[in-house]
Amino acid sequence: MVNAKRYLRLLGVQLKASGLLALQYRADFLAEGLTSLAWTFTALAPLFVVFNARPSIEGWTFQESLLVVGWFTLLQGVLEGAISPSLTGMVEHIRKGTLDFVLLKPADAQFLVSTQRFLPWRAVNVLSGVGLFVYAFVSLGRWPSLPGIFASLVLLATSMLILYSMWILVVSAAFFVVKVDNLTYLFTSIFDAARWPSAVFRGSLAWVFTFIIPLALMTTFPALALLGRLPWTWLVGAVVGAVAFASVARWVWLMSIRHYTSASS
Repeated sequence: MVNAKRYLRLLGVQLKASGLLALQYRADFLAEGLTSLAWTFTALAPLFVVFNARPSIEGWTFQESLLVVGWFTLLQGVLEGAISPSLTGMVEHIRKGTLDFVLLKPADAQFLVSTQRFLPWRAVNVLSGVGLFVYAFVSLGRWPSLPGIFASLVLLATSMLILYSMWILVVSAAFFVVKVDNLTYLFTSIFDAARWPSAVFRGSLAWVFTFIIPLALMTTFPALALLGRLPWTWLVGAVVGAVAFASVARWVWLMSIRHYTSASS
């Protein structure tokens, strides 16, 4: 409990520092926020094109698909605002051999490198995602049930955990190779597929996006939960899978950090 309070305090300090840094350049803060909002609308463009010619796709109507895009937009904000900036900075530490300054601090190194920088304007994506949820349910003429909301919140936590764990696995490669830029670009490109309901993918792609790169768990499952169509066994499987995925990522991090060669070596 003491350690938990200590790390929550450290997280608060990191968030405050990132917020103050962002507010030093308020015009830039506003411009970045507006850019994030514009990118949200670009995510909707393919949806308008596809549903302009048909009422539904693989059992998903336009309004229901908006829920998937909403989760995609929300998680994109989490990825680009909270996960990617810090872990990209860790890659630079490894390249320059300056990770020593992190490892010598009296706190868990993975926590420190994962919270060293945040981009507050990406919160616009989170608000945009919530806005899409509201618009979708207003269009559907109903609201999600309380169990559905609870299940979706649980899936939000598991989705963020999986997204973070996947990013940890990607950047851990920096301990072994010179550059991981291509891997990060590849991961970002693959994540774009999460804006579509998983039912549109067939064959091997459906299997990969459910079990190997669980995009379905991140966006389609929470949407199904809000719609009241998610089996409880899928919810349990998502929680167990997320914990297992995070455990693997932690193990890979600990193994990888042993290969780190500091600037003083």
